[in-house]
Amino acid sequence: MPEAFLVGALAQSSLLFTALLVYAFTLPESIVGQLAGFGAGALIAAAAFQLVPEAQVSLSALEVSIWLMVGAAVFAVLDRFIERRFGESGSMGIVVGNVNDALPESLIFGIQLGGGLALSAPLVAAVWISNIPQVIPPAADMAASGWPRSRQALLWGSVVLAAGAFSAVGFLLASAISEANGARVAAFTIGGLIAMLTTSMIPFAYRKGGIAAGIWAVLGFAVSLAAS
Repeated sequence: MPEAFLVGALAQSSLLFTALLVYAFTLPESIVGQLAGFGAGALIAAAAFQLVPEAQVSLSALEVSIWLMVGAAVFAVLDRFIERRFGESGSMGIVVGNVNDALPESLIFGIQLGGGLALSAPLVAAVWISNIPQVIPPAADMAASGWPRSRQALLWGSVVLAAGAFSAVGFLLASAISEANGARVAAFTIGGLIAMLTTSMIPFAYRKGGIAAGIWAVLGFAVSLAAS
Protein backbone atom coordinates (compact mmCIF):
# COMPACT_ATOMS: atom_id res chain seq x y z
CA MET A 1 0.00 0.00 0.00
CA PRO A 2 2.79 2.56 0.67
CA GLU A 3 4.01 1.99 -2.88
CA ALA A 4 0.53 2.74 -4.24
CA PHE A 5 0.35 5.96 -2.20
CA LEU A 6 3.76 7.07 -3.50
CA VAL A 7 2.90 6.31 -7.13
CA GLY A 8 -0.41 8.20 -6.90
CA ALA A 9 1.27 11.18 -5.29
CA LEU A 10 4.20 11.11 -7.72
CA ALA A 11 1.92 11.15 -10.77
CA GLN A 12 0.20 14.29 -9.45
CA SER A 13 3.33 15.95 -8.07
CA SER A 14 3.65 18.07 -11.21
CA LEU A 15 0.70 20.11 -9.89
CA LEU A 16 2.77 21.32 -6.96
CA PHE A 17 5.99 21.60 -8.96
CA THR A 18 4.40 23.70 -11.71
CA ALA A 19 2.39 25.91 -9.33
CA LEU A 20 5.61 27.00 -7.65
CA LEU A 21 7.43 27.53 -10.95
CA VAL A 22 4.89 30.11 -12.14
CA TYR A 23 6.49 32.56 -9.71
CA ALA A 24 9.68 32.38 -11.78
CA PHE A 25 8.35 32.27 -15.36
CA THR A 26 5.26 31.64 -17.46
CA LEU A 27 4.73 29.73 -20.70
CA PRO A 28 2.90 31.15 -23.75
CA GLU A 29 -0.73 30.02 -23.92
CA SER A 30 -0.12 28.19 -27.19
CA ILE A 31 2.53 25.97 -25.60
CA VAL A 32 0.27 25.33 -22.61
CA GLY A 33 -2.46 24.12 -24.96
CA GLN A 34 -0.08 21.95 -26.95
CA LEU A 35 1.18 20.29 -23.76
CA ALA A 36 -2.43 19.61 -22.78
CA GLY A 37 -3.06 18.06 -26.20
CA PHE A 38 0.02 15.85 -25.86
CA GLY A 39 -1.07 14.67 -22.42
CA ALA A 40 -4.63 13.97 -23.56
CA GLY A 41 -3.44 11.91 -26.52
CA ALA A 42 -1.06 9.93 -24.33
CA LEU A 43 -3.82 9.18 -21.80
CA ILE A 44 -6.22 8.04 -24.52
CA ALA A 45 -3.62 5.62 -25.89
CA ALA A 46 -2.85 4.26 -22.43
CA ALA A 47 -6.56 3.68 -21.80
CA ALA A 48 -7.20 2.07 -25.18
CA PHE A 49 -4.16 -0.17 -25.52
CA GLN A 50 -3.24 -1.07 -21.95
CA LEU A 51 -5.97 -0.40 -19.41
CA VAL A 52 -9.01 -1.65 -21.33
CA PRO A 53 -7.26 -4.84 -22.54
CA GLU A 54 -6.30 -5.58 -18.91
CA ALA A 55 -9.98 -5.37 -17.92
CA GLN A 56 -10.95 -7.60 -20.85
CA VAL A 57 -8.83 -10.42 -19.45
CA SER A 58 -11.53 -11.00 -16.80
CA LEU A 59 -14.62 -9.48 -18.42
CA SER A 60 -16.43 -9.66 -21.74
CA ALA A 61 -16.23 -6.67 -24.08
CA LEU A 62 -19.90 -5.93 -23.37
CA GLU A 63 -19.42 -5.84 -19.61
CA VAL A 64 -16.32 -3.67 -19.93
CA SER A 65 -18.35 -1.28 -22.09
CA ILE A 66 -21.14 -1.12 -19.53
CA TRP A 67 -18.76 -0.30 -16.68
CA LEU A 68 -17.03 2.31 -18.83
CA MET A 69 -20.38 4.04 -19.32
CA VAL A 70 -21.25 3.82 -15.62
CA GLY A 71 -17.90 5.36 -14.69
CA ALA A 72 -18.34 8.17 -17.21
CA ALA A 73 -21.84 8.92 -15.94
CA VAL A 74 -20.74 9.03 -12.29
CA PHE A 75 -17.82 11.32 -13.15
CA ALA A 76 -20.12 13.65 -15.10
CA VAL A 77 -22.57 13.88 -12.19
CA LEU A 78 -19.76 14.59 -9.71
CA ASP A 79 -18.20 17.16 -12.02
CA ARG A 80 -21.54 18.94 -12.42
CA PHE A 81 -22.16 18.91 -8.67
CA ILE A 82 -18.71 20.35 -7.95
CA GLU A 83 -19.19 23.08 -10.54
CA ARG A 84 -22.53 24.11 -9.05
CA ARG A 85 -21.48 23.77 -5.42
CA PHE A 86 -18.04 25.33 -5.52
CA GLY A 87 -17.78 27.11 -8.88
CA GLU A 88 -14.76 27.01 -11.15
CA SER A 89 -12.84 29.72 -9.29
CA GLY A 90 -11.87 30.14 -5.68
CA SER A 91 -9.43 27.96 -3.81
CA MET A 92 -12.00 25.39 -2.67
CA GLY A 93 -13.45 24.97 -6.15
CA ILE A 94 -9.99 24.52 -7.64
CA VAL A 95 -8.97 21.95 -5.03
CA VAL A 96 -12.16 19.90 -5.25
CA GLY A 97 -12.18 20.06 -9.05
CA ASN A 98 -8.60 18.83 -9.32
CA VAL A 99 -9.19 16.11 -6.74
CA ASN A 100 -12.14 14.89 -8.83
CA ASP A 101 -9.96 14.90 -11.96
CA ALA A 102 -7.22 12.95 -10.15
CA LEU A 103 -9.61 10.35 -8.72
CA PRO A 104 -9.89 7.93 -11.69
CA GLU A 105 -6.19 8.10 -12.56
CA SER A 106 -5.10 7.47 -8.99
CA LEU A 107 -7.51 4.59 -8.45
CA ILE A 108 -6.15 2.93 -11.59
CA PHE A 109 -2.59 3.01 -10.26
CA GLY A 110 -3.66 1.41 -6.99
CA ILE A 111 -5.74 -1.24 -8.76
CA GLN A 112 -2.80 -2.18 -10.98
CA LEU A 113 -0.47 -2.56 -8.01
CA GLY A 114 -3.00 -4.30 -5.76
CA GLY A 115 -4.07 -6.68 -8.52
CA GLY A 116 -0.53 -7.78 -9.28
CA LEU A 117 -0.55 -6.11 -12.71
CA ALA A 118 2.39 -4.28 -14.23
CA LEU A 119 2.27 -0.58 -13.38
CA SER A 120 1.69 1.47 -16.53
CA ALA A 121 4.76 3.73 -16.72
CA PRO A 122 3.41 5.51 -19.83
CA LEU A 123 0.20 6.30 -17.92
CA VAL A 124 2.14 7.69 -14.95
CA ALA A 125 4.21 9.86 -17.31
CA ALA A 126 1.14 10.99 -19.26
CA VAL A 127 -0.66 12.03 -16.07
CA TRP A 128 2.40 13.90 -14.83
CA ILE A 129 2.78 15.79 -18.12
CA SER A 130 -0.93 16.50 -18.58
CA ASN A 131 -1.15 18.18 -15.18
CA ILE A 132 1.38 20.86 -16.13
CA PRO A 133 -0.82 22.86 -18.52
CA GLN A 134 -3.90 22.35 -16.36
CA VAL A 135 -2.37 24.00 -13.31
CA ILE A 136 -0.61 26.95 -14.98
CA PRO A 137 -3.65 29.26 -15.49
CA PRO A 138 -5.10 29.04 -11.95
CA ALA A 139 -1.67 29.07 -10.31
CA ALA A 140 -0.62 32.12 -12.34
CA ASP A 141 -3.86 33.91 -11.41
CA MET A 142 -3.29 33.15 -7.73
CA ALA A 143 0.29 34.42 -7.90
CA ALA A 144 -0.83 37.60 -9.64
CA SER A 145 -3.50 38.20 -6.99
CA GLY A 146 -0.92 38.06 -4.21
CA TRP A 147 -0.97 34.44 -3.07
CA PRO A 148 2.38 33.56 -1.40
CA ARG A 149 4.25 30.43 -2.45
CA SER A 150 3.49 28.79 0.89
CA ARG A 151 -0.26 29.08 0.38
CA GLN A 152 -0.08 27.65 -3.13
CA ALA A 153 2.15 24.84 -1.84
CA LEU A 154 -0.48 23.98 0.78
CA LEU A 155 -3.33 24.03 -1.74
CA TRP A 156 -1.69 21.93 -4.46
CA GLY A 157 0.07 19.74 -1.92
CA SER A 158 -3.34 18.75 -0.55
CA VAL A 159 -4.37 17.58 -4.03
CA VAL A 160 -1.18 15.52 -4.34
CA LEU A 161 -1.80 13.87 -0.96
CA ALA A 162 -5.44 13.17 -1.87
CA ALA A 163 -4.26 11.48 -5.07
CA GLY A 164 -1.92 9.29 -3.06
CA ALA A 165 -4.79 8.36 -0.74
CA PHE A 166 -7.02 7.45 -3.71
CA SER A 167 -4.28 5.22 -5.10
CA ALA A 168 -3.98 3.49 -1.72
CA VAL A 169 -7.76 2.93 -1.74
CA GLY A 170 -7.48 1.36 -5.18
CA PHE A 171 -4.76 -0.93 -3.88
CA LEU A 172 -6.91 -2.06 -0.95
CA LEU A 173 -9.90 -2.65 -3.20
CA ALA A 174 -7.91 -4.76 -5.65
CA SER A 175 -6.36 -6.75 -2.80
CA ALA A 176 -9.69 -7.47 -1.10
CA ILE A 177 -11.97 -8.37 -4.01
CA SER A 178 -11.92 -10.94 -6.79
CA GLU A 179 -10.05 -10.44 -10.04
CA ALA A 180 -13.32 -9.98 -11.94
CA ASN A 181 -14.57 -7.33 -9.52
CA GLY A 182 -11.20 -5.62 -9.71
CA ALA A 183 -11.60 -5.48 -13.49
CA ARG A 184 -15.06 -3.95 -13.04
CA VAL A 185 -13.66 -1.24 -10.77
CA ALA A 186 -10.86 -0.63 -13.26
CA ALA A 187 -13.31 -0.29 -16.17
CA PHE A 188 -15.42 2.07 -14.05
CA THR A 189 -12.44 4.32 -13.37
CA ILE A 190 -11.30 4.22 -17.01
CA GLY A 191 -14.74 5.51 -17.99
CA GLY A 192 -14.27 8.39 -15.56
CA LEU A 193 -10.83 9.09 -17.00
CA ILE A 194 -12.12 9.24 -20.59
CA ALA A 195 -15.01 11.48 -19.52
CA MET A 196 -12.56 13.84 -17.79
CA LEU A 197 -10.46 14.06 -20.95
CA THR A 198 -13.49 14.86 -23.08
CA THR A 199 -15.08 17.46 -20.82
CA SER A 200 -11.97 19.11 -19.42
CA MET A 201 -8.57 18.51 -20.97
CA ILE A 202 -9.36 18.29 -24.69
CA PRO A 203 -11.50 21.49 -24.79
CA PHE A 204 -8.80 23.24 -22.73
CA ALA A 205 -6.10 22.09 -25.17
CA TYR A 206 -7.97 23.42 -28.20
CA ARG A 207 -8.91 26.67 -26.48
CA LYS A 208 -5.30 27.42 -25.56
CA GLY A 209 -3.35 25.70 -28.32
CA GLY A 210 -5.61 25.99 -31.36
CA ILE A 211 -5.43 23.55 -34.23
CA ALA A 212 -1.85 22.60 -33.32
CA ALA A 213 -3.16 20.96 -30.15
CA GLY A 214 -4.67 18.23 -32.33
CA ILE A 215 -1.27 17.44 -33.85
CA TRP A 216 0.29 17.31 -30.39
CA ALA A 217 -2.50 15.02 -29.23
CA VAL A 218 -1.66 12.55 -32.01
CA LEU A 219 2.02 12.81 -31.08
CA GLY A 220 1.20 12.02 -27.44
CA PHE A 221 -0.96 9.11 -28.59
CA ALA A 222 1.87 7.75 -30.75
CA VAL A 223 4.50 8.09 -28.02
CA SER A 224 2.28 6.36 -25.44
CA LEU A 225 1.45 3.58 -27.91
CA ALA A 226 5.12 3.04 -28.71
CA ALA A 227 5.96 2.87 -25.00
CA SER A 228 3.14 0.48 -24.05
